[in-house]
Amino acid sequence: MRIRVKIKQAPQAKDLPLPSYATTGSSGVDLYAACEDKVLVEPRSIHLVPTGIYISLPLGYEAEIRPRSGLALRHGITLVNTPGTIDSDYRGMIKLILTNLGPVAFEIKRGDRIAQMVFKETVRADFEVSDELDETVRSDGGFGHTGV
Repeated sequence: MRIRVKIKQAPQAKDLPLPSYATTGSSGVDLYAACEDKVLVEPRSIHLVPTGIYISLPLGYEAEIRPRSGLALRHGITLVNTPGTIDSDYRGMIKLILTNLGPVAFEIKRGDRIAQMVFKETVRADFEVSDELDETVRSDGGFGHTGV
């Protein structure tokens, strides 16, 4: 299944590649750092890194922004709000809230692939107030109730 997504590059990002799928089986497209200078992400710090792109999604879809697994495994680089959500009515620049959970500083350079974006259909809920909910075996068990 494919959807049409309009994309606009910021003037300062015209030299960067557009998001693209790395392989024919990739679920997400790579997003690139559009920072003007190198960004040094110290351990436990948080940085807002621009991608230099804006998108227009069809109603009924969202884009989920996720960490790149290789950066997470090798360097501890992840997103603070993972997955991040780009709503269908958002038209601002996509920016990434990166953090470093690793033990050493990590340098992000302009053009580095630093996250991925996956497109998903969304479902809207209509809420119905009720005094009772249906019973399940789990009931209200949570936070590790099934063990380790």
